Amino acid sequence: MAVTAGRSGIPAAPHGLPGHLVDFVEALRTRGIAVGPSETVDAGQVMSVLDLLDREAVREGLACALLRRPTHRATYDALFDLWFPAAVGQRTDGSGDAEIEIPRGENGDVDFEALRELIAGLLVDGSAESMQLIEQLTARLVEELGQYQSAKGPSFSAYQALREVGPETLVTRILDGLLGNAHSEERQADDYATEIARRTAAQRIADFRKMVEIETRRRSAEQLGKERVASYGVPKLAEEVDFLRASDTEMQTLKRTVTPLARKLASRLAARRKRARAGAIDLRKTLRKSMSTGGVPIDLVLRKPRPARPELVVLCDVSGSVAGFSNFTLLLVHALREQFARVRVFAFIDTTDEVTRFFDSGTDLGASMSRMIREADLIAYDGHSDYGNAIGVFAERFAHSLTSRSSLLILGDARNNYRDPNLASLAHLATVAKHTHWLNPEPRGQWGGGDSAANVYADVVPMHECRNAQQLAAVVAGLLPV
Repeated sequence: MAVTAGRSGIPAAPHGLPGHLVDFVEALRTRGIAVGPSETVDAGQVMSVLDLLDREAVREGLACALLRRPTHRATYDALFDLWFPAAVGQRTDGSGDAEIEIPRGENGDVDFEALRELIAGLLVDGSAESMQLIEQLTARLVEELGQYQSAKGPSFSAYQALREVGPETLVTRILDGLLGNAHSEERQADDYATEIARRTAAQRIADFRKMVEIETRRRSAEQLGKERVASYGVPKLAEEVDFLRASDTEMQTLKRTVTPLARKLASRLAARRKRARAGAIDLRKTLRKSMSTGGVPIDLVLRKPRPARPELVVLCDVSGSVAGFSNFTLLLVHALREQFARVRVFAFIDTTDEVTRFFDSGTDLGASMSRMIREADLIAYDGHSDYGNAIGVFAERFAHSLTSRSSLLILGDARNNYRDPNLASLAHLATVAKHTHWLNPEPRGQWGGGDSAANVYADVVPMHECRNAQQLAAVVAGLLPV
């Protein structure tokens, strides 16, 4: 069945539109977006006053009613496109005008060179009419080039639809169109305009790719069911993205969650401290005092509270394999530094150096990480992670930074490249510090596999799995001082 492009395209549901909305809310919950009954009621009221034929108005209205965090928007949009598709089946213009077609050669095969020229011309134009034509062309590409036969019947692939097109090859053409085919000398004279045009070209190609991916998910959902496509084709929430697999875009999104996450953890700590302000029960003194009442502990004796904030020492691996995890965790620690009397940061690759000076209050954390990699003494040998040597150097040169009030936090995947783990030095550090914890970004099932020394280190100090921001927040919340 073909429907007019631009309509809401809401499929019929057993319980009508309210039932369809409830199914959509349930899909959001399944993916980790917290939506309560009150938000669901608000969403129903929003839909009762919106024009349901205006799909983008429905999208924005439901987002206002259902979402609490901006970092959940990508997941929401992908699910919205599945539950409220732009069309059902093959798209048609519905206006009666001639529809855009894929250019073909004399033998009827797709003329990819002409197709690239057509795509580039429409992306250079960038008008609303051109975007409508791009949407039609996207549907044709997915239908003709992206369809393949799977074991469970026809399916669609965005990669296959774009494989022969090569959108990345269109940057120069779009750039020439945006700059009016100016000569290279003239471009160099106006670097600002060139840079703006380059970013615009890159963004339009990214938008084109996204349109193909959305169309692919829509057609796949019709064949396989939207629930199944949602299980693998919808972006994870920022806090659920694995640190070791996050792309640059995902890491940038993830970093935006640091401040609200730190605020939440700090408020949780304040509540814990408030509850502990009276002090814990001193069982020994309480029992001694109960002798005057025949052994009945009527009067409880409380220990004197110790509100002093502890010191935090962070020892982190900043090698390429875990740099994203260490970067995010340092951002979180920096945001929580007011909860500690003192924070000292040590980084290592195959040797250790103190990098606290790069993380002063008020500094830009991205610039601090870059300076740390450039200026700190982190490589002594071949630049491959050597946890044993790094821990040994820390124990030899910086052990004085640990006291009985210190909490030692070690960040890294414990992949030691089959070198000596130096357990004796780690055990010594653990006896000096009040608390020692190791945060590992790898799944627990991979600990001890290959060159991982995680299992042997876990026998010496508590090791916690911290694959994503959600797990990291839970672990850090438990480790925060009271």
